[in-house]
Amino acid sequence: MLGYDSEPHISVGILSDTKIKFELYGEYSSYGFKHFFSGRYEAELVGDRIICKGEKDKIEITDEIIFEPQEPDNESFLIREVVIGVKFHWERKEKQRFTHSLKLVRDGNKITAINIVPIEKYLMSVISSEMSAKCSLQMLKATAVVSRSWLLAQIEKSKSIKSNKSDYSTVYQTEDELIKWYDREDHKLFDVCADDHCQRYQGVTKMTSEAARKAVEQTAGIVLLEGDKILDARFSKACGGISESFENVWEPVKHPSLTAIYDYKFIADDFNDDFTKEENAEKWIKANPPAFCNTNDPKILNQILLDYDQETKDFYRWTIEFTQSQLSDLIKRKSGIDFGQIKDLIPVERGLSARLIKLKIVGTKKTLTIGKELEIRRTLSETHLYSSAFIVEKIGSKDGAPEKFILRGAGWGHGVGLCQIGAAVMAEQGFQFDEIAIHYFKNAALKKIY
Repeated sequence: MLGYDSEPHISVGILSDTKIKFELYGEYSSYGFKHFFSGRYEAELVGDRIICKGEKDKIEITDEIIFEPQEPDNESFLIREVVIGVKFHWERKEKQRFTHSLKLVRDGNKITAINIVPIEKYLMSVISSEMSAKCSLQMLKATAVVSRSWLLAQIEKSKSIKSNKSDYSTVYQTEDELIKWYDREDHKLFDVCADDHCQRYQGVTKMTSEAARKAVEQTAGIVLLEGDKILDARFSKACGGISESFENVWEPVKHPSLTAIYDYKFIADDFNDDFTKEENAEKWIKANPPAFCNTNDPKILNQILLDYDQETKDFYRWTIEFTQSQLSDLIKRKSGIDFGQIKDLIPVERGLSARLIKLKIVGTKKTLTIGKELEIRRTLSETHLYSSAFIVEKIGSKDGAPEKFILRGAGWGHGVGLCQIGAAVMAEQGFQFDEIAIHYFKNAALKKIY
């Protein structure tokens, strides 16, 4: 039994900072106070209390306060200086507007602002924030189903971890190896965050499309199921021609509906997808095989990519170069380890899409194998490499170390589940949302659960 009689409300972490500026538009009530709140406020920690100053009043709270609107759909609140794109190349601050309730919580030496909102209202924003709301209706509907499934699966997972009181770890470390994956289990105060670590959620700021509203309403309560459980569905920008298997990116749990699929109507000829052999990975990554996500069509890309995402053009196949000094300095800063000069980057293990799961960094001072894919991407980029599906070419030699490293890669993102650009192409070609969903999540079933 899935146990959903009605639409659930969820809590979304918007911002954590020492000081939070917000504005309440309308009449907001708060438990324990007889009057309504509206206007501009600034919340900061003074000692062990949250001091919330407004134009007319001042509130002192020990741990948390919730502001609830009298008319949730018509009233809103605005939070200033919300950071989006955390640690990505396009990181920036925005002011964002939200509906429903605002919760402020003391968290160590910071205050966390949380939006408590019905899941379908949340999804209207997500599918507009993760991509352009100008997308075709079928693409938006497919994304709504995937996002809803992922969110409810995360909430169920958190409940299970808490009820079982299990020691959930995302790190395996020895002297020679550091294997780490990044999921959302570290969020203790809310269900999900508002950034790419979970799903982009930018409130009503990005809810500009009638199509986005229709997509959510027409799929309300529909999720992907694997057996009798909600599927932990995922999505990324572009798989690069083959999607990746869940256990190669996150926890070592196999999901039959989250494994590799060719992102096309047929399997590409002349390729061997046994990427345990490095020559097969090299041939795949250097080639330009047909795939739904292999497109430069500006009409489709303008639909699927937001303005700052359009700064990225070479997502299907890409190249990046490092000098020895650039790479050794970068790895030292990003890993916190002084490897000395970098002598080699050696593929140790690849996933089903040719994405590296483990990479050995060989330096003059230190050798260490790192993984999984996001740890590799974070270590080899100021922000994020497009993906970990890459091969390494070394140029020149000086003092026993290469003078230059060239990384040639495929895809954009972790590659698990729905490929957003591929799905957009499918929708343009006339595929319906359920056909798109089942293409990327084979063996899964669609079901309306509330």
